[in-house]
Amino acid sequence: MRVSHTFTPQSAVFDEDNLVSCAGLVPVMALAEQAGLSELLANKIHIAAPRVKSGSANPAPKLATLIAGMCAGADYIDDVDLVRAGGMKTLFHRVYAPSTVGTLLREFTFGHARQLDSVLAEHLAGLCERVNLLPGAQMRAFVDIDSLVRPVYGHHKQGASFGHTKIAGKQVLRKGLSPLVTTISTDTAPPLVTGIRLRAGKTNSGKGAARMVAQAITTARAAGVSGLITVRGDSAYGCRAVLRTCRRYGAVFSLVLTRNSAVQRAINAISQDAWTPVQYPGAVRDPDTGAWISDAEVAETTYTMAESGTGAITARLIVRRVIDANQPEDGLFPIWRYHPFFTNSTEPATDADITHRRHAIIETTFADLIDGPLAHIPSSRFGANSAWAICAGIAHNLLRAAATLAGTGHRRARGATLRRHLVNIPARLARPQRKPILHLPTHWPWEPAWIALWHNTIGRRSSA
Repeated sequence: MRVSHTFTPQSAVFDEDNLVSCAGLVPVMALAEQAGLSELLANKIHIAAPRVKSGSANPAPKLATLIAGMCAGADYIDDVDLVRAGGMKTLFHRVYAPSTVGTLLREFTFGHARQLDSVLAEHLAGLCERVNLLPGAQMRAFVDIDSLVRPVYGHHKQGASFGHTKIAGKQVLRKGLSPLVTTISTDTAPPLVTGIRLRAGKTNSGKGAARMVAQAITTARAAGVSGLITVRGDSAYGCRAVLRTCRRYGAVFSLVLTRNSAVQRAINAISQDAWTPVQYPGAVRDPDTGAWISDAEVAETTYTMAESGTGAITARLIVRRVIDANQPEDGLFPIWRYHPFFTNSTEPATDADITHRRHAIIETTFADLIDGPLAHIPSSRFGANSAWAICAGIAHNLLRAAATLAGTGHRRARGATLRRHLVNIPARLARPQRKPILHLPTHWPWEPAWIALWHNTIGRRSSA
C-alpha cells in the first residue's frame, strides 16, 4: 500500500469540529446508562471531607468520563482527553478534563473505594438484567479468584513493594501493586469482574480472599445466577477461611492445597491401581479399549483438614500427576509431578479435574486488563489507584455486555479487539433538520456487528 497523493507539510490540519474518533462510545455508554451507571455513581459516591474543595464535586459524570475513556483505550489519566476531541463534547454531556478527573481520584480513600466497589457489583447486576451475559447460570457458574502484580517504577507510589510473581515459569521479586480479582463465568460465557481490590505488592496472595469470595457469591446471585456456584483458586486460597466462606454460602469449592506433609502422606497412600489416564495435550485413545493413553493421570482419596474450635473439614482430595518433562529419556521409571486440589464436588474425578483446570480462564481477564486500563498504575496515591482499578473492572464488564449485543462473533473477543472493531470508529456528526446522524466509514469490515449493537441499545429505556 502506498500513499496516493502528494502532500505538503501544510496538508494536515486539526480543524474539524464535527469529527469524532470513538463513535462506538455512543451505544456503549447508552448501555451503561440503561444499566443505571450514572444513578449508581450519584447515589453511592460521597466524599464528605475533600482535600481540595472542588475535588469531590460531581463525582458521577467525572467517573463516567473516566469509564468511557477506558472503554476507548485510556490506560493513564491524560488519555481521558481522547473523549473531548472534535465532536465528542457534542455527542456527550458533562465530559470532564483529565486534570479534573485526576483531582477527584486523589480524593479517594479505602472507604470511598468500597463505595465504588458496590457500584461495580450493582452495575454488573444491572447489565446481566439488561443482557444475557451468563447463559447457563441456572445450571452452574464459576467464581474464580486470583491476584497479579502490576509493576511500578516511581519512588513515591504508595503501597509499592516487592512481591513474588512468575515470569517465564520462574518466580521473581518485582516491585509493584497487587490487585486481587474475582470473576464470574459459566461453561459458555467469558468471565466478568465481580470485584477488584488493590493491595500492596508484598501482600500475601490470600489476604482478604474470604471476604472477596463472599462478595463475589453475593454479586453472582444478584446477577441472576440460580444454579450451583463453584469457587476455584490456586494454593494461596486453599485455606480454612475461604473453605468456611464457601460452605456458609452453599458453594462448591475446588481449591489447590499447599503440599505440606499431611497432603503428601495422603498422596502417597493412593494405590497405583487407582490412577486413571485423562485427556491431556498429546493424549490419544487406545483403539482397542477406548481409554486414554496420556502423560497425565488422576486419582482421588479422602482428606480431612483439621480445624481448631469449629471441627474438621473432610472432602475429596483429587490429585493429577504429570510426567516430569525434565526427566532423562533413558530413565527406568517415570518421574511424576503431583497437583492436588481439595473439593466437595460430586463430579467424577476426571471431570472434576477438567473443571478445576479451567480456573485458568481468569488469566484472560488479566490479559484484557493489562492490555487496557491496568497497563499503568497512574497515580502516586494508593486510593486513586484503587478507584482506577475498580473503574477498569466496570469498563471491562461494559465491553463484554456490548460484545454480547454485537453478536456471537464478538462474544469471546479480547478487549483490544472490541475497541478496534466496535468503539474506536471515526464518524462525522451531522444534524440535518436538527436530527443527529453519524456518518461512518463505508465498507467497515465489522459493520453488521456495530449496527447490531446500535439497534440493541439506542432507543432503549434505562433500567434505573
